[in-house]
Amino acid sequence: MTHVTEHPLVQGGRSAALATACVRGGVAAGLGLGVLAVLVIAAWISSPYPDSGPVGALHVAAGIWLLAHGVDLVRTDTLSGLPAPLGIVPLLLVALPVWLVHRAARDTLDPGGDGVRPRPSPGGAVSAVAGGYLLVAAAVVVYSESGPLPADLVTAGLWLPAVVTGAAGAGVWTALGRPLPGQRQAAAALRAAGLGTLTLLGGGAVAAAVSLAWHAGRAQASFEGLAGEWSGRVTVLLLVLALLPNMAVWGAAYGLGPGFTLGTGALATPLGLAGDPAVPPFPLLAALPAEGRGTWVHWATAAVPLAAAVVQGGCVGRAARSWAVRDAALTALGAAWGCGVAVAVLAGAAGGPLGSGRLSAFGPMWWQAGAAAVLWGTCVGLPVTLGVRAWGRRVPRSRRPRPAPVPAAASGAATAGATLPAAAASGGTGSSPEAAPDRRTAAEPKAPPAPRADTGEAAGSTPYSEGHARTDPVGDRFGGPFGDPFADPFGDPGYEPYDYLPAAWEPSPPPPATD
Repeated sequence: MTHVTEHPLVQGGRSAALATACVRGGVAAGLGLGVLAVLVIAAWISSPYPDSGPVGALHVAAGIWLLAHGVDLVRTDTLSGLPAPLGIVPLLLVALPVWLVHRAARDTLDPGGDGVRPRPSPGGAVSAVAGGYLLVAAAVVVYSESGPLPADLVTAGLWLPAVVTGAAGAGVWTALGRPLPGQRQAAAALRAAGLGTLTLLGGGAVAAAVSLAWHAGRAQASFEGLAGEWSGRVTVLLLVLALLPNMAVWGAAYGLGPGFTLGTGALATPLGLAGDPAVPPFPLLAALPAEGRGTWVHWATAAVPLAAAVVQGGCVGRAARSWAVRDAALTALGAAWGCGVAVAVLAGAAGGPLGSGRLSAFGPMWWQAGAAAVLWGTCVGLPVTLGVRAWGRRVPRSRRPRPAPVPAAASGAATAGATLPAAAASGGTGSSPEAAPDRRTAAEPKAPPAPRADTGEAAGSTPYSEGHARTDPVGDRFGGPFGDPFADPFGDPGYEPYDYLPAAWEPSPPPPATD
């Protein structure tokens, strides 16, 4: 009865959780659209020469919001009267909708303060959040068709669901604790690919910033020529800030080797700028290299992918110290392909058409930039991985196993047994020259020799060899350089060295026979 009663409640709780997730997705879409609408309306209000009314400003805001999701727009108000495509996405604008969807999906799987709030499954959370977001996005696409920047339906059907679903999946992954694949190789490849991509983008940003600073005068002239009023300059400045990540991707593609196109008839690479570029006046485009062959300054940008490949290979090599060579090499190749895929996606978003004709291709080619990243990761990252792995597997000299030292007692006993002559015959007046030395090893206990009556030596002492005089009685008694280290220092006839005591499992020697 209890199971039958609770089952509808559980189903109802999950249905409510899915509905809440769908609402969260719609709210996230509304927040992103509202922020851009506020900025566009503020620019329209501050403009001294507005071209249209508030309805036109809202259409522009809708178009910019769709452009932030990778959707190509179509400009209808051109000088020639023919529609022109606009496909370059300001990557900084992408951060706003992606973060909103990410947060909505993450909060959907949050158990809450009491920990008993019903939650959907991870797949259900992604589907519900993305579904609610895409419902609002579909309405925005329909609304933009009546404005000056209608959306291209093909790219709206491809990129818009991909971006939203990917951001929702990232939010669910964060809510689950950012788990990585169970295999060590896959997890290490993902980490290395992420580090390599970040290093590549950071180096591209530095290269582009240096070039922009070098051509600061030309950039300032372009900025002042676009707008004379302060409201227009603020708008241009905001557009420049939104395109700064694009500049970093362009710099990375330039350092990788393929470079980027400046129209259908011009290509800029570290080897030089070939062709006749069609460059519109814009401050960031002032950082483009001059026409002609490249110099060592342009060739130095190759250090950017080199550093990224070294970082990528070092990350894999440190993780592969205990792996086989084959596993380490496959992981390095996987990291190279992961970095190449990321670079290809970013290059495809950072470039695109700016118009028709010669401006139909502007920016880096996604497949060329991705292939170059894979080649750098393979040709440089793979040897670095194997080298770091070999260096990590080396055994330092201080940790190498050393042979165990021979105990002093055993070595001394063996030396004494090998060098000392046999005991003299009884009587102490003569010795037998044919007597062989004692060849017993140190492991065998020696019976103390009989005391010599003429010298008064105690039992257990070792006779001196010929030519050695007793000059240090104290050192002789306590095991000095002229005495026996195993002799009794106090002259006890029954003394036996501790090292020669029998073990617990050895039978005791029979008592000496008495007459």
